[in-house]
Amino acid sequence: MKKYTFGLLLLLLCSMELHAQNVYTQIRQKALAVVSDASSNATVRQYCQFKVDALDYMAMKMKEKMPDSTATFLDKQALALNQFTSLYMQALFDHRTDPANYQVKLIKLFIDASISNPLFHDNDRELTLSYFANADSPTRFSLDTDWQRAYIVVYSELKKLK
Repeated sequence: MKKYTFGLLLLLLCSMELHAQNVYTQIRQKALAVVSDASSNATVRQYCQFKVDALDYMAMKMKEKMPDSTATFLDKQALALNQFTSLYMQALFDHRTDPANYQVKLIKLFIDASISNPLFHDNDRELTLSYFANADSPTRFSLDTDWQRAYIVVYSELKKLK
């Protein structure tokens, strides 16, 4: 009976690991599909390109700096990145008729949350801040972001603004 229970537990853990990797892959593939679709809205393609680049950066840095980390960690970061960017787009849409100074404050909140919560503490600022440095980018965030912490910060600050 113990062998059977242990076997089921092991199978469950393995399937959870596979599922986690699938979530990261699904988010990346969906974003890549939008980027590749020439009929997609240009701004939406830019958001999705940021997601693809951020996910690729995250996977690369995790292999380099955190080789023992699990796919679950990557999954949680990918999911938080997705939530962060979705919340950002929703906030911009919801406040599109608000005064410009409020909109700037809102955008700055997201930018600051991204830059203030690094995951890898990467010294290559040219790479990590490449989107931030591009004034034409709708996603002026750092690639080196702990997306879980950044999302929590933004979510709690948005509640205070209401």
